[in-house]
Amino acid sequence: MFKKILIANRGEIAVRIIRACRDLGVSTVAVYSDADRRSLHVALADEAYHIGGSAPGESYLNKEKIIDAARKSGAEAIHPGFGFLSENESFADMCEKSGIVFIGPSPEAIRLMGDKITARKIAHDIKVPLVPGSDGAVSDVEASVIADEIGYPVMIKASAGGGGKGMRLVRSKDEFDSSLRMARSEARSAFGDDSVFVERFIERPRHIEIQIIADAEGNTLYLFERECSIQRRHQKVIEEAPSSAISARTRKRMGEVAVRIAKAVKYKGAGTIEFIMDQSQNFYFLEMNTRVQVEHPVTELITGFDIVKWMIRIAAGEKLPFKQKSIAMKGHALECRVYAENPETNFLPSPGVIEYLKTPSGPGIRNDSSIYNGCEITSFYDPMLSKLIVWAETREAAIRRMESALREYVVLGVKTNIGFLIRVMNNEEFRKGKIDTGFIERHPELLKPPVLEIEPALIAAALSMSGAESAGQPAQKPASNWKLFGRRSGVSRSPLA
Repeated sequence: MFKKILIANRGEIAVRIIRACRDLGVSTVAVYSDADRRSLHVALADEAYHIGGSAPGESYLNKEKIIDAARKSGAEAIHPGFGFLSENESFADMCEKSGIVFIGPSPEAIRLMGDKITARKIAHDIKVPLVPGSDGAVSDVEASVIADEIGYPVMIKASAGGGGKGMRLVRSKDEFDSSLRMARSEARSAFGDDSVFVERFIERPRHIEIQIIADAEGNTLYLFERECSIQRRHQKVIEEAPSSAISARTRKRMGEVAVRIAKAVKYKGAGTIEFIMDQSQNFYFLEMNTRVQVEHPVTELITGFDIVKWMIRIAAGEKLPFKQKSIAMKGHALECRVYAENPETNFLPSPGVIEYLKTPSGPGIRNDSSIYNGCEITSFYDPMLSKLIVWAETREAAIRRMESALREYVVLGVKTNIGFLIRVMNNEEFRKGKIDTGFIERHPELLKPPVLEIEPALIAAALSMSGAESAGQPAQKPASNWKLFGRRSGVSRSPLA
């Protein structure tokens, strides 16, 4: 096992990796930007190195500075987390050439699966189901011809894409040319590569992904599926495991296909194969993410398998001691991504200082986070505040537990999507598992609270008063009936529902 690992990331995933390292008896090294000087991951790590300015290009994307910090600290390995350099083949290659272990797959595997067109060709060669469409990057004329052949609606996707960038849904030929121009422009801006391909659009699809884990000797297992169909702007908001929509037979077929893809590129470490699934449980390969996923905790809770610790163990040369038949699934897990954003303004980020924070707790509740009272949410990075995860014996019980946990969760100082998440938990279609990737688009009523929200300052006062009362201290009488109403309401019901 390694003695010291550098974490080339920030926020909750850096904290998650630091905690996994502590469990394994490994010392940790944090890196941080100007904006992150007072971040939790810096405080928790055994050592911390400043690597540059607040913009990601000046710090967390600066390969040379991160390698230099690893050398100075004596770290033997680097865990990239997700985002930033986690799927950057040249960074993985630089680590290897510097004598530092990259905790993840080989640079070659990242290269092969990082390009969507190459990944699609690999999947095609091993007879994995693919959505009908172009075989690779296409010119404007070719794209138009293919769209006519496979029939509308179609999806235009950036070859080097991810996170919904460079992606356009086109429902008719009249929209095609303008959508193609926008997709290319967005792809060029986001990835420096404007190549695109075209696929048939699957109506009311579900986004299902399979978690795999593989050691260096080729032992590759699948840890069942996650359903990630609740998305806004093509980005996931709520994930769960298992999916409520697939049969045991489909689950097994999908898992075996995922393992076949991983073996085709001699994959090592944790990875995720993403599929799109239609209403008849026909599934098609979308892409492979060659890193730990944001939503990995739901898999951990239903399998008891610590994915982050096993990534580190595999990178250190350990062999998986499990067989596929020994991996069991128990209960149901849900994850909600809590963001500093405003659902009423198309989920516009809401940077600012957290003035009051009360996080939920209790049986079956896990909150992966790096925020604290007084910390600043800047506009430099993704505004995710935490991942709230719950586990229960059944899906229905997990939804109830999640709703309860969300109602306990109070963040003041920035706008959050907590109220929106509570409303989703209460939605009848969601509770029945009748979901697909267009769920949020079909339910604009979920974006706005049904009743007048209570003044945040009164909520804080009410919570403070509640704490004083529970501690047996006399509470000061409110100065007005309005304040009394606000305090009682804030204590008795969710402030953001």
